[in-house]
Amino acid sequence: MTDENLSLEEPVAQALAVTRRGCDELIPEADWIAKLRRSIKTQTPLRIKLGLDPTAPDIHLGHTVVLNKMRQLQDLGHQVIFLIGDFTTMIGDPSGRNSTRPPLTREQIEANAQTYYRQASLVLDPAKTEIRYNSEWSDPLGARGLIQLASRYTVARMMERNDFHQRFSAGQSISIHEFLYPLMQGYDSVALKADLELGGTDQKFNLLMGRHLQQEYGQEPQCILTMPLLEGLDGVDKMSKSKNNYIGISESANTMFAKVLSISDELMWRWYLLLSFVPLDAVEALQREVAGGRNPKDAKALLAREITARFHGAAAAEAAAADFELRARGGVPDEIEERQVSGAPLGIGALLRQTGLAPSASEANRLIDGRGVKIDGAPVSDRGLKLDAGIYVIQVGKRRFARVTLTA
Repeated sequence: MTDENLSLEEPVAQALAVTRRGCDELIPEADWIAKLRRSIKTQTPLRIKLGLDPTAPDIHLGHTVVLNKMRQLQDLGHQVIFLIGDFTTMIGDPSGRNSTRPPLTREQIEANAQTYYRQASLVLDPAKTEIRYNSEWSDPLGARGLIQLASRYTVARMMERNDFHQRFSAGQSISIHEFLYPLMQGYDSVALKADLELGGTDQKFNLLMGRHLQQEYGQEPQCILTMPLLEGLDGVDKMSKSKNNYIGISESANTMFAKVLSISDELMWRWYLLLSFVPLDAVEALQREVAGGRNPKDAKALLAREITARFHGAAAAEAAAADFELRARGGVPDEIEERQVSGAPLGIGALLRQTGLAPSASEANRLIDGRGVKIDGAPVSDRGLKLDAGIYVIQVGKRRFARVTLTA
């Protein structure tokens, strides 16, 4: 090995470690090492692509796993391309689906894209992010270009894809336009001359399509990096709004902090791997401290501060930590909701329902029976309690407070 090669190895090894952190697959790793080595030697940033179809306007922490990886690679000096799939969204990605997705309107796509990028900018550095829309090259392609593109891949290869194969075997319909989705996503890599494309594990087929089409068009093929799906708050299912095990990045700082602290000790280390920017050697040192007797809540609080600060700022994260500790000690936060209710004397169950602190009479009774309701700091155990006119601080559970003014 020459002296020049030796000088490349340490930065290449560091960049490779950043790339590998938390990833599922890096394909092919040897090609990525070669790209990194050439980039460092020539001082030329690599082009790193993440394509996102704006099918839903809001994102949660699970969506940020690939965004975090993009930011890590961005911080190494590479060119990040945030590709908004406004054209492919009108097709609908069939990945992981057992039925055809309904297409969105242009207005829905545009509104979702703006919201998505605004939220993604909390993770990425907007000043160093190239934003592109795949309609730039997909619309001008035209019918002739589309037919020529379709000739670059076979139906037999397309049917090797798991979701297509399963739907075909089950006798479920597959629309011809769904075959176009992976082709168009792959063509994005040709148009952008991507060196690396990121995606979830469910996107592997589409990512490999980009590599294949780049070779077809005479380009150096991209490498692909797949990231795992993040387990939600329950530590079992992937984070999802439908499972109600998610943390939305637009949730309040206090809620975000408290939700992170609610995860299991085991899941915490998984989240450190996929959501934290703390160096791995520092995470491993923290693991050793916890194994040696340090309270795991300390490590969880550090993670909660980091994640909350990313989306709300350091000051809000510290305030959320203080608020959590205050509530844990049974204190009342400085800022709580104000409610006005009439009808005194009023039963506690009716009061909880009218203030929105309980959705129903049965839930109000369940909370009272479980000693989950406090009035001015004192637990309530009597379902039949009636309150006279006055001002009360009502607490439900550990985190919900309201200052209620009850009048006749």
